[in-house]
Amino acid sequence: MENCSEVEEFILVGLTDAPELQVTLFIIFTIIYLITLVGNLGLVVLILWDSHLHTSMCFFLSNFSLIDLGYSSSITPKVMAGFLPGDKTISYNGCAAQMFFFAYFATIENYLLAAMAYDHQAAVCKPLHYNTTMTSRVCACLVTSSHMCGFLFASIHTGSIFSLSNMIHHFFCDVPPLLVLSYSVSYVNEVVIFFAVGFNVFFAFFFILKSYFLIFIAILRMQSAEGLQKAFSTCASHLTAVSIFYGTIIFMYLQPSCRHSMDTDKVASVFYTMVLPMLNPLVYSLRNKEVSSAFRKITKQTKSSLGISF
Repeated sequence: MENCSEVEEFILVGLTDAPELQVTLFIIFTIIYLITLVGNLGLVVLILWDSHLHTSMCFFLSNFSLIDLGYSSSITPKVMAGFLPGDKTISYNGCAAQMFFFAYFATIENYLLAAMAYDHQAAVCKPLHYNTTMTSRVCACLVTSSHMCGFLFASIHTGSIFSLSNMIHHFFCDVPPLLVLSYSVSYVNEVVIFFAVGFNVFFAFFFILKSYFLIFIAILRMQSAEGLQKAFSTCASHLTAVSIFYGTIIFMYLQPSCRHSMDTDKVASVFYTMVLPMLNPLVYSLRNKEVSSAFRKITKQTKSSLGISF
């Protein structure tokens, strides 16, 4: 192949070549994906259904669930298909589309985490001004800005990569394995990706750290145990999501390609592309009292309508 225009498809090597693991992994990832679908869609429906959840915090949470759903759906179905006998290829345009949507949703999630940190800061530090600070217009602007950044970065991300061979040592079209295949000067592509990812990650992460620094100061000034418990309850689930998301992103993308181990990258990728979107609705629904209360309420009403005693 002399240039990228001659590449029509890629071969996805997948997670493992061991035939005895194919069926087991297919079942595991199918269950993970079904839980992701039910959990995220269920959370969105629950927030729309209960008027008590029509708050800025739940607005961000519903958008976060939709992004997780798109994030996982851009990768998991193709991974599941790879465990079945038959074609393990993906077309050139399909690979580019998968990378674009993966980068798009990941960037939006990055900035939504920062927006949610700002929301928590407003709730904990200035609770009396919360409703005037986090207006519907402010929330809509933050979400729209996240989508715009996602589209811009995904375009840069995808356009910098595609000058390639045709075998990907991975289970989806991710940056590290595609950089290995690049016929062009990969150092230039690597620098572009490094600075683009670095700017997005550290800008949002710095904003999150700033918000939690102000939250920490506000918590130190609190006198009541109830206030402390409420503040920790508000922030715990978000901090869990932040730790997992940024930990894996920094590990995957902010190191030189010479230090990448594809097998290790695959394992890390499973966590942030499949496991994390499944865990987020569980973490937020269990740690958020309003969401838990609404879930119990709708469960009770459903049982009553079906005539089930409990």
